[in-house]
Amino acid sequence: MTATDRSLELIHTAAQAAADKLAHDVIAYDVSDVLSITDAFLLASAPNDRQVKAIVDEIEERLQKDLGAKPVRREGDRESRWILLDYVDIVVHVQHSEERVFYALERLWKDCPELELPADAKATRGKAEEHARLQATEPADEPDGEWR
Repeated sequence: MTATDRSLELIHTAAQAAADKLAHDVIAYDVSDVLSITDAFLLASAPNDRQVKAIVDEIEERLQKDLGAKPVRREGDRESRWILLDYVDIVVHVQHSEERVFYALERLWKDCPELELPADAKATRGKAEEHARLQATEPADEPDGEWR
């Protein structure tokens, strides 16, 4: 069994919305062969809680406006470290970069086929690593020269 056309349409729209809000490392998997509850997972991350929320809000708004889709469940809003949007056909995970590394959902789903995404979404690959590298090389604002 493979992801339905509707699931692919939702994934593409959500991936583009995430990329438009500067999400990092957007990737999608067809999990329809291993899970009966959904067809596909979309994973994205951001370096801070505020951006995680902005990405989720954009995905939710775009799916509602463009495709008339509303999530049946939204979890993780309180701390905005990992927000899950369940659309039944797809499940969207937007994680803070630290949670993304810690939970490593890609490792869990690596045997599932990766879904083709829009070019903008593909271009986000490696952005989290690039951002972390830049943060590590920026000096702190403190006068004693300590690094953050």
